[in-house]
Amino acid sequence: MKTVTILGATGSVGTSTLDLIEREPDRFSVRALTANCDVERLAAAARRTRAELAVVADESCLPALREALRGTDTDAAGGAQAVCDAARSGADLTVGAIVGCAGLRPVMAAVERGGTVVLANKEPLVSAGELVVNAARRFGATLLPADSEHNAIFQCFDPAQVKHVRRIILTASGGPFRDWSLERMRDVTPQQAVAHPNWTMGAKISVDSATMMNKGLELIEAARLFPVDPDRIEIIVHRQSLVHSLVEYADGSVLAQLGPADMRTPIAYCLAWPERMATPMAPLDLVAVGRLDFEAPDDQRFPALALARRALTAGGARPAILNAANEVAVAAFLAGKIGFLEIAAIVADTLDRYDPPAPETLDDVLAIDDEARTIAGERVEDCVT
Repeated sequence: MKTVTILGATGSVGTSTLDLIEREPDRFSVRALTANCDVERLAAAARRTRAELAVVADESCLPALREALRGTDTDAAGGAQAVCDAARSGADLTVGAIVGCAGLRPVMAAVERGGTVVLANKEPLVSAGELVVNAARRFGATLLPADSEHNAIFQCFDPAQVKHVRRIILTASGGPFRDWSLERMRDVTPQQAVAHPNWTMGAKISVDSATMMNKGLELIEAARLFPVDPDRIEIIVHRQSLVHSLVEYADGSVLAQLGPADMRTPIAYCLAWPERMATPMAPLDLVAVGRLDFEAPDDQRFPALALARRALTAGGARPAILNAANEVAVAAFLAGKIGFLEIAAIVADTLDRYDPPAPETLDDVLAIDDEARTIAGERVEDCVT
């Protein structure tokens, strides 16, 4: 039986992970669950799975959590340090699914403990990629990608044949506005942006899909995870979201991983690795699908792709700045403060205005993230006024 800790148990990835775990209670036991402040859902999950520990990052919610867990054998804790302690709790598998840079320290804590860490949030590899990868090597941790695209590459990528890998191809749905003109996108509403045509996701990542920034962030992640030159990592639009990514080899062979547009498939691969496990997804009916379409992305209508590639090429602090500015801009868009096209413009402006030295520690990354957010926030206020 594998022990599992889920950092961010009440988000979409966390709940998908719990769904899979609860289907096989003889295969998995829960060491710890964490959430920011959703006491009701955290306590319910802890009760269902008989978790050993439940943690709220917002320490003011701890009394409510203790009350909700009264009569159970689940311990309760609160605060940012308690979340990091949960990450170090010794589980066989730690799932990092905390949204935003709040997940950086807990993921690093899990990596430094060793063991297997499932990366389900982008910030560790985008903002602190070199630090996380180097720490994994130093402490003997195994990093498993839960993002559907990187998980697909992981399944197709043969580490023994690295020199024969010609290119990695990341697929993108193109989001809800893949056929819209720039002029039409000026009037996009948050409600339209979060209505993804293929996937069910949280608001922030849905907007990232609409701007295609998610694919830019995934480009940076792929460059951290797989030892190929970034110039050999390409992005194509695949509207059906059934081919999740591809790896091409020197002999012309192209290996692709196909599956339903449901995060439970890549999560299940990580949970069971190096074996596999059943999921509730129906078999893929290729006859019913009928066709698979591919096309090149449009960098003019979706400038986030070029911004991400430039940040990757420049290296240093640039990816962390890109990520932080994007989070601020997306939050402002969802709050109705800025227009859809201003998201990428604010990211570009922040990258132009801020160029600190490359981070050497996690504290450096968090300081860069904080300053980038301040600068992007000022740009948001300029748009509002």
